[in-house]
Amino acid sequence: MDRALTTALAREQRAFLGRQRPAWAPHLDAVRSFLGQGLREARGPALVLGAGSGLEVPWFLAPPGTVGWDADPWSRVLTLLRHRRWAPWVFQDLTGGLDELWATALRTARQPWSGRVRATRAASRRLAGLVASLDPSAAPLRAWIAERRPGTILAANVMGQFGVQAQRTVERAFRGFSPWTDEEEDPLDAALRGWTARAVAAFLGVLGASGADLWLVHDRGVLFGDATLSLGPPAEPWTAQLISEVPLEAEDPLGGVDVLRALPGRSAERHQRWLWTVAPGQVHVMEALRFRATGPDPES
Repeated sequence: MDRALTTALAREQRAFLGRQRPAWAPHLDAVRSFLGQGLREARGPALVLGAGSGLEVPWFLAPPGTVGWDADPWSRVLTLLRHRRWAPWVFQDLTGGLDELWATALRTARQPWSGRVRATRAASRRLAGLVASLDPSAAPLRAWIAERRPGTILAANVMGQFGVQAQRTVERAFRGFSPWTDEEEDPLDAALRGWTARAVAAFLGVLGASGADLWLVHDRGVLFGDATLSLGPPAEPWTAQLISEVPLEAEDPLGGVDVLRALPGRSAERHQRWLWTVAPGQVHVMEALRFRATGPDPES
């Protein structure tokens, strides 16, 4: 994943942990309205993926038994403090691949007898080759859904963070030494983009096979620059909807995965996009998609 994009998405995470700024109100209203509708219409207890601190999720609308899922160990406590609700929780990695990525990066980056970081350029190139063979298959999520069969699943702005988590995992293995090169096409950066695409595709594959109602909110794109920007009529790909008088620097946090195509047999009943200015010179194109259930009602 491009490191400018990773920095931008990390800034988004930090922003969410800080105070709510008035400039974010339209974005937060849009997310809460969309996810709130999903919770109101939920078929039995829902599953909220990427529940975080509850900033975007109106938990007061959630049916009893609704489960939050976020690997952050503080997420459940922060949701309690924000919403006075101690919800059932799952603290696992949604990609199912970060532990394997960490073990691979650690084995490649450090000497086994001393723990010291190896020559970073050689280690980085070797790691790039190994990452290409890793398969983040979303196995924990698949197993949980197979056992619990939730009727409604909400993904609360989580897919765009898979690449950020992967990059942080790799950087942690190098103990402060940069694993990145100055090459125009950094091999490790390219390998992690591929890993991100596989993680997103596997995640969507699990959701698509769940049979549940799906309510998905995510970063569709991240734009850099100070140009005046707006959205035109709905269009595909998402970049065709952008209106600007000057060329834009656009990045795709989903690794090139087309969400609509990644859910074969499902058609979006609701599809909307809006712009969110996270910081000066950084605008996110947000996307919300609702897919009707394909399985039987869990309460019937």
